[in-house]
Amino acid sequence: MSVALVNGRVLRDGVLVEGQCVLLNGARITAIVDAQDPRCRNAQHHDLGGGLLLPGFIDSQVNGGGGVLFNDAPGVEAIRAIGAAHRRFGTTGFLPTLISADLDVVARAIAAVRAAIQAGVPGVLGLHIEGPYLNVARKGVHDPAKLRELDASALGLLTSLREGRTLVTLAPEMTTPELIEKLVAAGVVVSAGHTNATYAEIEPALRHGLTGFTHLFNAMSQLTGREPGAVGAALSDPHSWCGIIVDGVHTDPVVLRIALKCKPHERFMLVTDAMPSVGTNNASFHLQGRRITVSGNVCVDEDGTLAGSNIDMASSVRNAMSMLGLPLSAAVRMASQWPAEFLGVGHELGRIAAGYRANLVLADEHLNVRETWIDGQSLRA
Repeated sequence: MSVALVNGRVLRDGVLVEGQCVLLNGARITAIVDAQDPRCRNAQHHDLGGGLLLPGFIDSQVNGGGGVLFNDAPGVEAIRAIGAAHRRFGTTGFLPTLISADLDVVARAIAAVRAAIQAGVPGVLGLHIEGPYLNVARKGVHDPAKLRELDASALGLLTSLREGRTLVTLAPEMTTPELIEKLVAAGVVVSAGHTNATYAEIEPALRHGLTGFTHLFNAMSQLTGREPGAVGAALSDPHSWCGIIVDGVHTDPVVLRIALKCKPHERFMLVTDAMPSVGTNNASFHLQGRRITVSGNVCVDEDGTLAGSNIDMASSVRNAMSMLGLPLSAAVRMASQWPAEFLGVGHELGRIAAGYRANLVLADEHLNVRETWIDGQSLRA
Protein backbone atom coordinates (compact mmCIF):
# COMPACT_ATOMS: atom_id res chain seq x y z
CA MET A 1 0.00 0.00 0.00
CA SER A 2 1.20 3.52 -0.80
CA VAL A 3 2.26 5.74 2.08
CA ALA A 4 1.17 9.40 2.10
CA LEU A 5 3.40 11.83 3.97
CA VAL A 6 1.04 14.64 4.99
CA ASN A 7 0.90 17.77 7.16
CA GLY A 8 4.47 18.85 6.51
CA ARG A 9 6.30 21.68 4.76
CA VAL A 10 8.08 20.09 1.82
CA LEU A 11 11.31 21.50 0.40
CA ARG A 12 10.97 21.15 -3.35
CA ASP A 13 13.74 22.54 -5.53
CA GLY A 14 14.58 25.22 -3.01
CA VAL A 15 11.04 26.25 -2.08
CA LEU A 16 9.09 25.22 1.03
CA VAL A 17 5.52 24.31 0.08
CA GLU A 18 2.56 23.46 2.29
CA GLY A 19 -0.62 21.51 1.67
CA GLN A 20 1.08 18.83 -0.40
CA CYS A 21 1.23 15.08 0.02
CA VAL A 22 4.35 13.07 -0.82
CA LEU A 23 3.40 9.59 -1.96
CA LEU A 24 5.82 6.71 -1.43
CA ASN A 25 5.59 3.24 -2.86
CA GLY A 26 8.39 0.97 -1.75
CA ALA A 27 11.76 2.64 -2.24
CA ARG A 28 10.55 5.47 -4.50
CA ILE A 29 8.59 8.69 -4.42
CA THR A 30 5.72 8.09 -6.83
CA ALA A 31 4.07 11.51 -6.83
CA ILE A 32 3.70 14.82 -5.02
CA VAL A 33 0.10 15.93 -5.09
CA ASP A 34 -2.39 18.17 -3.34
CA ALA A 35 -3.46 16.81 0.01
CA GLN A 36 -7.03 16.49 -1.31
CA ASP A 37 -5.98 14.34 -4.27
CA PRO A 38 -7.73 10.93 -4.26
CA ARG A 39 -4.36 9.17 -4.40
CA CYS A 40 -3.45 10.80 -1.11
CA ARG A 41 -6.80 10.01 0.55
CA ASN A 42 -6.55 6.35 -0.47
CA ALA A 43 -3.01 5.84 0.88
CA GLN A 44 -1.83 5.07 4.40
CA HIS A 45 -1.32 8.45 6.08
CA HIS A 46 1.87 9.35 7.91
CA ASP A 47 1.43 12.67 9.77
CA LEU A 48 4.56 14.85 9.70
CA GLY A 49 3.25 17.10 12.46
CA GLY A 50 3.96 20.33 10.60
CA GLY A 51 7.68 19.57 10.37
CA LEU A 52 10.15 20.25 7.56
CA LEU A 53 10.41 17.44 5.01
CA LEU A 54 13.84 17.72 3.37
CA PRO A 55 15.85 15.67 0.90
CA GLY A 56 18.11 13.24 2.73
CA PHE A 57 21.60 14.55 3.41
CA ILE A 58 24.54 13.06 1.49
CA ASP A 59 28.00 13.09 3.05
CA SER A 60 30.92 12.14 0.82
CA GLN A 61 33.52 12.15 3.61
CA VAL A 62 32.72 9.99 6.64
CA ASN A 63 35.74 8.50 8.39
CA GLY A 64 33.71 7.10 11.24
CA GLY A 65 30.88 7.46 13.72
CA GLY A 66 29.22 5.67 16.60
CA GLY A 67 32.62 4.85 18.09
CA VAL A 68 33.82 3.12 14.90
CA LEU A 69 36.71 4.27 12.67
CA PHE A 70 36.49 2.76 9.19
CA ASN A 71 40.29 2.41 8.97
CA ASP A 72 40.31 0.22 12.09
CA ALA A 73 37.57 -2.13 10.96
CA PRO A 74 36.93 -2.01 7.21
CA GLY A 75 34.02 -4.46 7.23
CA VAL A 76 30.27 -4.58 6.65
CA GLU A 77 29.32 -4.22 10.32
CA ALA A 78 31.56 -1.18 10.70
CA ILE A 79 29.85 0.45 7.73
CA ARG A 80 26.46 -0.40 9.21
CA ALA A 81 27.39 1.14 12.58
CA ILE A 82 28.80 4.30 11.00
CA GLY A 83 25.71 4.74 8.85
CA ALA A 84 23.38 4.24 11.82
CA ALA A 85 25.25 6.86 13.85
CA HIS A 86 25.02 9.48 11.12
CA ARG A 87 21.43 8.67 10.19
CA ARG A 88 20.36 10.17 13.52
CA PHE A 89 21.54 13.50 12.11
CA GLY A 90 19.85 13.27 8.72
CA THR A 91 22.53 11.54 6.66
CA THR A 92 20.71 9.09 4.39
CA GLY A 93 23.57 8.58 1.94
CA PHE A 94 27.29 8.44 2.69
CA LEU A 95 30.69 7.28 1.53
CA PRO A 96 32.73 5.45 4.19
CA THR A 97 36.11 7.14 3.93
CA LEU A 98 39.45 5.38 4.19
CA ILE A 99 42.32 7.56 5.42
CA SER A 100 45.70 6.80 3.76
CA ALA A 101 46.55 3.16 4.34
CA ASP A 102 48.55 0.30 2.86
CA LEU A 103 47.12 -1.11 -0.35
CA ASP A 104 45.99 -4.35 1.27
CA VAL A 105 43.79 -2.27 3.59
CA VAL A 106 42.46 -0.37 0.58
CA ALA A 107 41.54 -3.71 -0.99
CA ARG A 108 39.76 -4.78 2.21
CA ALA A 109 37.82 -1.51 2.29
CA ILE A 110 36.71 -1.96 -1.32
CA ALA A 111 35.56 -5.52 -0.60
CA ALA A 112 33.71 -4.35 2.51
CA VAL A 113 31.81 -1.62 0.67
CA ARG A 114 30.93 -4.00 -2.15
CA ALA A 115 29.56 -6.50 0.38
CA ALA A 116 27.69 -3.77 2.28
CA ILE A 117 25.95 -2.57 -0.87
CA GLN A 118 25.05 -6.12 -1.84
CA ALA A 119 23.69 -6.73 1.68
CA GLY A 120 21.54 -3.60 1.49
CA VAL A 121 23.19 -1.74 4.36
CA PRO A 122 21.13 1.47 4.62
CA GLY A 123 22.68 4.60 3.16
CA VAL A 124 25.99 3.36 1.81
CA LEU A 125 26.55 4.82 -1.66
CA GLY A 126 30.12 3.74 -2.32
CA LEU A 127 33.61 4.44 -1.03
CA HIS A 128 35.88 7.46 -0.59
CA ILE A 129 39.56 6.54 -0.81
CA GLU A 130 41.39 9.55 0.66
CA GLY A 131 45.00 8.80 -0.11
CA PRO A 132 47.56 7.32 -0.04
CA TYR A 133 48.38 9.25 -3.23
CA LEU A 134 48.96 12.51 -1.36
CA ASN A 135 51.78 15.03 -0.97
CA VAL A 136 53.68 14.69 2.30
CA ALA A 137 54.07 18.49 2.39
CA ARG A 138 50.30 18.73 2.94
CA LYS A 139 49.77 15.47 4.81
CA GLY A 140 47.73 16.90 7.67
CA VAL A 141 47.04 14.03 10.05
CA HIS A 142 47.74 11.33 7.41
CA ASP A 143 50.62 8.97 8.19
CA PRO A 144 53.56 10.01 5.95
CA ALA A 145 54.79 6.41 5.90
CA LYS A 146 51.67 5.43 3.94
CA LEU A 147 51.95 8.06 1.21
CA ARG A 148 53.08 7.19 -2.32
CA GLU A 149 52.82 8.22 -5.95
CA LEU A 150 49.98 6.94 -8.10
CA ASP A 151 51.14 4.90 -11.06
CA ALA A 152 49.40 2.62 -13.53
CA SER A 153 49.80 -0.43 -11.29
CA ALA A 154 47.09 0.91 -8.93
CA LEU A 155 44.42 1.49 -11.56
CA GLY A 156 43.01 -2.01 -11.29
CA LEU A 157 42.59 -1.70 -7.53
CA LEU A 158 41.06 1.79 -7.56
CA THR A 159 38.52 0.85 -10.24
CA SER A 160 37.52 -2.52 -8.78
CA LEU A 161 34.48 -1.63 -6.63
CA ARG A 162 31.92 -1.82 -9.48
CA GLU A 163 29.10 -1.28 -6.96
CA GLY A 164 28.06 2.24 -6.09
CA ARG A 165 30.41 5.17 -6.50
CA THR A 166 34.16 5.41 -5.94
CA LEU A 167 35.66 8.77 -4.97
CA VAL A 168 39.44 9.09 -4.88
CA THR A 169 41.17 12.06 -3.27
CA LEU A 170 44.71 12.51 -4.57
CA ALA A 171 47.36 15.15 -5.04
CA PRO A 172 47.52 15.81 -8.80
CA GLU A 173 51.30 16.36 -8.61
CA MET A 174 51.66 12.78 -7.30
CA THR A 175 50.40 11.30 -10.56
CA THR A 176 49.82 12.34 -14.19
CA PRO A 177 46.82 13.89 -15.97
CA GLU A 178 46.67 10.79 -18.16
CA LEU A 179 46.19 8.49 -15.16
CA ILE A 180 43.49 10.79 -13.78
CA GLU A 181 41.76 10.55 -17.14
CA LYS A 182 41.89 6.73 -16.99
CA LEU A 183 40.36 6.71 -13.52
CA VAL A 184 37.55 8.98 -14.65
CA ALA A 185 36.96 6.91 -17.78
CA ALA A 186 36.48 3.88 -15.53
CA GLY A 187 33.80 5.71 -13.52
CA VAL A 188 35.87 7.00 -10.59
CA VAL A 189 35.21 10.51 -9.27
CA VAL A 190 38.55 12.25 -8.70
CA SER A 191 39.10 15.05 -6.19
CA ALA A 192 42.22 17.06 -5.34
CA GLY A 193 43.27 17.11 -1.72
CA HIS A 194 46.34 17.08 0.51
CA THR A 195 48.07 18.72 -2.41
CA ASN A 196 50.87 21.23 -2.75
CA ALA A 197 50.24 21.66 -6.46
CA THR A 198 50.69 24.91 -8.30
CA TYR A 199 47.87 26.29 -10.40
CA ALA A 200 49.79 25.10 -13.47
CA GLU A 201 49.71 21.54 -12.09
CA ILE A 202 46.01 21.63 -11.17
CA GLU A 203 44.81 23.05 -14.47
CA PRO A 204 45.70 20.01 -16.67
CA ALA A 205 44.21 17.70 -14.04
CA LEU A 206 40.92 19.62 -14.37
CA ARG A 207 41.06 19.25 -18.14
CA HIS A 208 41.59 15.50 -17.76
CA GLY A 209 38.61 14.87 -15.47
CA LEU A 210 39.36 16.13 -11.96
CA THR A 211 36.00 17.43 -10.67
CA GLY A 212 36.39 18.00 -6.93
CA PHE A 213 38.42 19.65 -4.19
CA THR A 214 38.47 17.88 -0.83
CA HIS A 215 37.88 20.04 2.28
CA LEU A 216 38.61 23.33 0.49
CA PHE A 217 41.37 25.47 2.07
CA ASN A 218 42.55 22.62 4.28
CA ALA A 219 45.69 20.63 3.42
CA MET A 220 46.26 22.33 0.08
CA SER A 221 48.40 25.06 -1.47
CA GLN A 222 46.88 28.44 -0.74
CA LEU A 223 45.89 31.42 -2.86
CA THR A 224 48.64 34.05 -2.76
CA GLY A 225 49.46 37.19 -4.69
CA ARG A 226 51.86 35.47 -7.06
CA GLU A 227 50.66 31.86 -7.07
CA PRO A 228 46.96 30.91 -7.13
CA GLY A 229 47.67 27.39 -5.84
CA ALA A 230 45.03 24.71 -5.42
CA VAL A 231 42.67 27.12 -3.68
CA GLY A 232 42.89 29.58 -6.56
CA ALA A 233 42.30 26.79 -9.06
CA ALA A 234 39.25 25.61 -7.14
CA LEU A 235 37.68 29.05 -6.89
CA SER A 236 38.42 30.09 -10.46
CA ASP A 237 37.05 26.93 -12.09
CA PRO A 238 33.27 27.28 -12.44
CA HIS A 239 32.58 23.59 -13.00
CA SER A 240 34.35 21.75 -10.18
CA TRP A 241 32.81 21.01 -6.77
CA CYS A 242 34.31 22.11 -3.47
CA GLY A 243 33.72 20.20 -0.25
CA ILE A 244 33.56 22.51 2.77
CA ILE A 245 33.65 21.69 6.49
CA VAL A 246 31.51 24.33 8.20
CA ASP A 247 32.47 23.86 11.83
CA GLY A 248 33.95 27.31 12.44
CA VAL A 249 37.40 25.77 12.94
CA HIS A 250 38.63 24.15 9.73
CA THR A 251 38.02 27.38 7.81
CA ASP A 252 37.05 30.80 9.11
CA PRO A 253 33.44 31.57 8.14
CA VAL A 254 34.53 34.89 6.61
CA VAL A 255 36.84 33.00 4.24
CA LEU A 256 34.01 30.66 3.26
CA ARG A 257 31.68 33.60 2.65
CA ILE A 258 34.32 35.05 0.31
CA ALA A 259 34.63 31.69 -1.45
CA LEU A 260 30.87 31.58 -2.02
CA LYS A 261 31.16 34.83 -3.98
CA CYS A 262 33.71 33.31 -6.37
CA LYS A 263 31.66 30.62 -8.07
CA PRO A 264 28.06 29.34 -8.15
CA HIS A 265 26.69 28.03 -4.85
CA GLU A 266 25.74 24.79 -6.56
CA ARG A 267 29.43 23.96 -6.78
CA PHE A 268 29.84 23.83 -3.00
CA MET A 269 28.83 20.87 -0.84
CA LEU A 270 28.86 20.25 2.87
CA VAL A 271 31.03 17.44 4.21
CA THR A 272 31.66 16.46 7.82
CA ASP A 273 35.04 14.68 7.63
CA ALA A 274 33.51 12.95 10.64
CA MET A 275 35.48 10.84 13.06
CA PRO A 276 34.27 7.94 15.29
CA SER A 277 33.32 10.32 18.09
CA VAL A 278 30.23 11.53 16.19
CA GLY A 279 27.14 10.13 17.87
CA THR A 280 29.02 9.36 21.09
CA ASN A 281 30.25 11.19 24.19
CA ASN A 282 33.80 9.92 23.67
CA ALA A 283 36.48 12.45 24.54
CA SER A 284 39.20 10.70 22.56
CA PHE A 285 39.98 7.92 20.08
CA HIS A 286 43.06 6.51 18.34
CA LEU A 287 44.05 6.99 14.72
CA GLN A 288 46.89 4.84 13.41
CA GLY A 289 48.53 4.72 16.84
CA ARG A 290 48.02 8.39 17.74
CA ARG A 291 45.65 9.64 20.43
CA ILE A 292 43.10 12.12 19.09
CA THR A 293 41.40 14.42 21.57
CA VAL A 294 37.82 15.58 21.03
CA SER A 295 36.53 18.94 22.29
CA GLY A 296 33.23 20.18 20.91
CA ASN A 297 33.41 19.83 17.13
CA VAL A 298 37.22 19.74 17.14
CA CYS A 299 39.47 16.68 16.89
CA VAL A 300 43.24 17.18 17.23
CA ASP A 301 46.28 14.96 17.65
CA GLU A 302 49.04 15.43 20.25
CA ASP A 303 50.66 18.15 18.10
CA GLY A 304 47.44 20.12 17.71
CA THR A 305 46.91 19.05 14.09
CA LEU A 306 43.26 18.85 13.08
CA ALA A 307 42.17 15.24 12.65
CA GLY A 308 38.82 15.29 10.93
CA SER A 309 35.87 16.66 12.88
CA ASN A 310 33.21 15.80 15.42
CA ILE A 311 30.42 17.46 13.47
CA ASP A 312 27.31 15.89 11.94
CA MET A 313 25.40 16.87 8.81
CA ALA A 314 22.41 18.52 10.53
CA SER A 315 24.82 20.72 12.49
CA SER A 316 26.65 21.52 9.25
CA VAL A 317 23.40 22.73 7.69
CA ARG A 318 22.64 24.85 10.76
CA ASN A 319 26.14 26.33 10.62
CA ALA A 320 25.84 27.10 6.92
CA MET A 321 22.81 29.18 7.81
CA SER A 322 24.18 30.88 10.94
CA MET A 323 27.86 31.27 9.94
CA LEU A 324 27.57 31.76 6.18
CA GLY A 325 24.24 33.59 6.08
CA LEU A 326 22.60 31.10 3.74
CA PRO A 327 18.84 30.52 3.66
CA LEU A 328 17.52 27.08 4.60
CA SER A 329 16.97 26.10 0.97
CA ALA A 330 20.57 26.83 -0.08
CA ALA A 331 22.09 25.17 2.99
CA VAL A 332 20.01 22.02 2.49
CA ARG A 333 20.89 21.84 -1.18
CA MET A 334 24.58 21.92 -0.21
CA ALA A 335 23.85 18.85 1.93
CA SER A 336 21.73 16.97 -0.59
CA GLN A 337 21.33 17.98 -4.23
CA TRP A 338 24.84 19.27 -4.90
CA PRO A 339 26.71 16.30 -3.37
CA ALA A 340 24.36 14.03 -5.31
CA GLU A 341 25.30 15.83 -8.52
CA PHE A 342 28.99 15.62 -7.65
CA LEU A 343 28.78 11.86 -7.16
CA GLY A 344 26.78 11.32 -10.33
CA VAL A 345 23.59 10.19 -8.57
CA GLY A 346 21.64 13.41 -8.97
CA HIS A 347 19.13 11.66 -11.21
CA GLU A 348 17.74 9.71 -8.23
CA LEU A 349 18.98 11.33 -5.02
CA GLY A 350 19.17 14.81 -3.52
CA ARG A 351 15.66 16.06 -4.37
CA ILE A 352 12.08 15.43 -3.38
CA ALA A 353 10.59 14.60 -6.77
CA ALA A 354 8.54 11.88 -8.43
CA GLY A 355 10.67 8.90 -9.43
CA TYR A 356 13.44 9.70 -6.95
CA ARG A 357 14.50 7.35 -4.20
CA ALA A 358 12.61 8.00 -0.98
CA ASN A 359 15.59 9.26 1.03
CA LEU A 360 14.13 11.95 3.26
CA VAL A 361 14.61 13.84 6.51
CA LEU A 362 11.91 15.18 8.81
CA ALA A 363 13.23 18.00 11.00
CA ASP A 364 11.91 20.73 13.26
CA GLU A 365 12.51 24.46 12.93
CA HIS A 366 15.94 24.11 14.54
CA LEU A 367 17.02 21.31 12.18
CA ASN A 368 16.72 18.68 14.89
CA VAL A 369 16.06 15.42 13.09
CA ARG A 370 12.83 13.67 14.05
CA GLU A 371 12.65 10.92 11.41
CA THR A 372 14.48 9.67 8.34
CA TRP A 373 13.63 7.48 5.39
CA ILE A 374 16.16 5.50 3.38
CA ASP A 375 14.67 3.90 0.29
CA GLY A 376 11.24 4.29 1.84
CA GLN A 377 12.12 2.68 5.15
CA SER A 378 11.33 4.96 8.09
CA LEU A 379 13.34 5.34 11.28
CA ARG A 380 12.24 7.72 14.04
CA ALA A 381 15.01 9.58 15.85
